[in-house]
Amino acid sequence: MKVSFKNIAQSETVPYLNRIDLKKTFSFFLLSLFLIQHVWAQKNEDNTHFFFIQITDPQFGMFEKNKSFEKETVLYEKAVDEVNRLLPDFIVITGDFVHNQDSQEQISEFKRITSKIDDQVPVYYLPGNHDIGQLPNKKSINKYRKNYGNDRFSFKHKNSLFIGINSGLIKASLKNTEKKQYKWLVRQLENGKEANQVVVFCHYPFFNKTVNEPEASSNIGPEARLKYLDLFQEYGVDAVFAGHYHNNALNTYKKIELVTTSAVGKPLGKAPSGLRIIKVENDNLSHKYFGLEEVPENLSVH
Repeated sequence: MKVSFKNIAQSETVPYLNRIDLKKTFSFFLLSLFLIQHVWAQKNEDNTHFFFIQITDPQFGMFEKNKSFEKETVLYEKAVDEVNRLLPDFIVITGDFVHNQDSQEQISEFKRITSKIDDQVPVYYLPGNHDIGQLPNKKSINKYRKNYGNDRFSFKHKNSLFIGINSGLIKASLKNTEKKQYKWLVRQLENGKEANQVVVFCHYPFFNKTVNEPEASSNIGPEARLKYLDLFQEYGVDAVFAGHYHNNALNTYKKIELVTTSAVGKPLGKAPSGLRIIKVENDNLSHKYFGLEEVPENLSVH
């Protein structure tokens, strides 16, 4: 095979030019990779910054002792307007939708207004004692499920775990159904070991002032209280949000924040009818209760 000087020159020059192009291409690749990683990291960070809303105790019929529910209608419609304006990632309604669980009129009015919530905002429900009774049974729970769906829930959202339980089963010490729910709860908590936040919702507060307070109509009995709170502590639950009390209360148990939110319906304390806005920012969870006339115009989560 004959090789000319021309061919040799080309064979020496072209690889040199290719090396220059390769360096440029490699540098461009590294720059692109850096930019992609930066954008992806920024996107992931944004995905862990969000807010949701807790509403509790609209309790249609409470103001007028089941004679009417006009006042509850006005308040709940205002709350739904605020939800639609702010567009949270989701809302949780922690029980006592109605004052009389057997009133189809009250149930229909609650469902009518709830249906106005923007379709892009998921709504999660939990039963209160006025929805399933002080001593819930199979019939009352089945009726609740027919009207509102399941009486508990669990879902992950942007690397946080949210669990809702039927605290009426715990309050009433219904052994079989409570035991079944407890086993389910443990399984859900197992799934949240890597979550940024683990948040639990229920209707009844576990306690209102001190962890050793006696059982009353507004809390869970001491034995069951410690059983669940110690379980939450074991699995790193960050906060428990409850209702029922128709007033605000803040407590802690070890590292768990216990938040009782006042009613969007009739208040029984100093807090006006309102809702609670909860922000999640990476590993930080913060919240604030707002009266319906105090909800901020804009809500930023950075």
